[in-house]
Amino acid sequence: MSFPEDEHVDSIPSLTTNEDFLIREVLLTHNPDDRQLDSEMLLQLVESTFCSATENVIVLQSGTCFHEFLNRVLAAQVDAISTGNIDVVGSEEPISLTISKISNEMLSRCFEGENLHRKTIVLLEMLSHYRWDAKVVLALASLACSFGLFQLILQLQSVNALAVSLAMIKGLPRASSMLNPEFKALNLLVNTMVKLTKVILSFEGMSMQHELVDDKAMDVTKSNIYMATYWILRSILLCSSQIADLRNLRLEKVCSDKTVVAAWGLHSVGNKLRGLCIDLGKHVAKCQQQIETRFYGKLQQMFKETHGDNQEVLRTLFPLQTEFPFKNSSSTDKCGILELKNKVVILLISKPELIPVDELFFLVQQTSDHPQQNKLEGSYEILWVPIPYSREWNPADKMNLEFYSNRLPWFSIRRPWSLNSAVVNYIKQEWNFNEDPIMVVLNENGIVTNLNAMDMVWIWGLKAFPFSTSREKELWEQENCMLDLIINRISPSLTEWVEEGKNICIYGSANIDWIREFNASIKKIKSAGIQLEVVYVGCKNPDENVRTIIDTIDQEKICTSLTFHKVQFFWLRLERIKRLISAHQDHTTGSDKTAELLDFDMNGSWAMMGQGSSTDVLKLDAEKLEEWLELLPLWCKNVATMGLVGAIKSVFEPSSGGGKCNHNELLPYEEGLVDKTVICASCKSPMEKFVLYKCEE
Repeated sequence: MSFPEDEHVDSIPSLTTNEDFLIREVLLTHNPDDRQLDSEMLLQLVESTFCSATENVIVLQSGTCFHEFLNRVLAAQVDAISTGNIDVVGSEEPISLTISKISNEMLSRCFEGENLHRKTIVLLEMLSHYRWDAKVVLALASLACSFGLFQLILQLQSVNALAVSLAMIKGLPRASSMLNPEFKALNLLVNTMVKLTKVILSFEGMSMQHELVDDKAMDVTKSNIYMATYWILRSILLCSSQIADLRNLRLEKVCSDKTVVAAWGLHSVGNKLRGLCIDLGKHVAKCQQQIETRFYGKLQQMFKETHGDNQEVLRTLFPLQTEFPFKNSSSTDKCGILELKNKVVILLISKPELIPVDELFFLVQQTSDHPQQNKLEGSYEILWVPIPYSREWNPADKMNLEFYSNRLPWFSIRRPWSLNSAVVNYIKQEWNFNEDPIMVVLNENGIVTNLNAMDMVWIWGLKAFPFSTSREKELWEQENCMLDLIINRISPSLTEWVEEGKNICIYGSANIDWIREFNASIKKIKSAGIQLEVVYVGCKNPDENVRTIIDTIDQEKICTSLTFHKVQFFWLRLERIKRLISAHQDHTTGSDKTAELLDFDMNGSWAMMGQGSSTDVLKLDAEKLEEWLELLPLWCKNVATMGLVGAIKSVFEPSSGGGKCNHNELLPYEEGLVDKTVICASCKSPMEKFVLYKCEE
């Protein structure tokens, strides 16, 4: 039999001749195919089984009643992982059947006369098609089945009739307390095997970056992986044999020195594994250090290159061992990187707790509940990448991940704690992720087109697709309707009024008495025959007082009002608009006009008025509003010719000079323009209209 082509079999200087020969023998059993197992998730299930088996002994021995014990066990298993949730690629049989076959094989080997080494090699041959991490985890899972069942029956036989019957059939000893030395040794050995397995998993989880490790360091580490795999499987067979020996053990034998000898044997093997764990841990740490140092540079270079699609970029950013690193909450399906091919990918990077629920609700609304949703479906995906403040994931972080990933209509990383630390550092340093969430946009070719599209999404929603910085500039250039930008579908009625070209006044105040007086004056304006729709939008940082004001407005039918949640959304968007404008130096005409419009204190009482899609919008504070209302007789007669905003400006901004105004303005033709009245920006009077024909020759 030839050696696998991808494995190095040259002698490693640090190994003895026997160890070198053993490694060669182990490698002869290794013939991997395309099978892939989610070893990390299966190990979690195995570890949970072992922990339950050992902890429950302590619970029962402490005198806890059976019903209380059972409730605790059931409560602990509510969120348990099932083998049906564990990814297995390339295998025709379910993982539970594979584990059962291995368990039966180990049990049958316990009663054969072969030496332990030969049994281990046979087990390795049975697992030949799996990767190294999968071999040990599958074998551990098989041990967990027999060990867990043995412990469960043994622990419950004093309090449960079914357990008593099963114990009698299996020939288990009644005096389980006499076996405590052997149980303790078994538990210690199992814990050591799990620790060593985790080290193997950490190395195999970096398989996509193994090319960044020096050949010598890689050869030494792999040799230790082979040794560790062999000794874990050998230890598992030893444990299985010890469990089998405990069956049909008579009381006098239980009390004999046999259990002490068996416990000593388990301790000896445990010491061997602990030594391997320390050595392998050092070598894996060295490989990790080399990967961290070189992988960061690889990321920097990758984002400077041009790619045919986004697959290489995504595989490099998320080089997770599982074939399905993502989850689609809308279908609860596990997804691979291929699902994102030829799509714009928005990486929503945040802390596990994301953002406040009300803000999150509005963000979902902007990305999902949007008129362009159907048109853009399949063109982009949002991928949530949670990163905690520290590298450690605590239980609260994992609960947040589980909660949001099951409810948000986006993709999410199934195991963000497995992200390479170089990737996390790159995100923090190159993409400036600190604590506030960001949206990094990758186009269809994996090129970063926007380091943070969060504000764009808040302001324009899916209208901002493909969310690039160039698209942002286009949007500002196209922004010729200030009211529409500020309102942005926040209320169907407001949107309809803008489209119909109506006069609209949005106002805010935290003073209910001022609101009553203001609306009483508005009624006088309407009685003068002037059409004006008035909407209350609360005030900055809306609190319970604003909620009470909204209720009062509705009860007294004072005017139209946004709901409290929409008031929150209105002000969140307004802050995003202001922040986005201030963050960019290359302002456009649209952004400059918006900045000027929003550059005043909105904590007091204020109002903003405009007509339909006109760019002419007026803002007034409480003092100016009072003056405007008092001057109603002066400006109301000009509304028909100058429009509402023009008429108000004619009072507040009269012509500065007594001479003739020669200001002119060239406007491109648009339908209906001839019928509109255009107000002079200089003298505030209606402008004469002329049609200009220009020869292009």
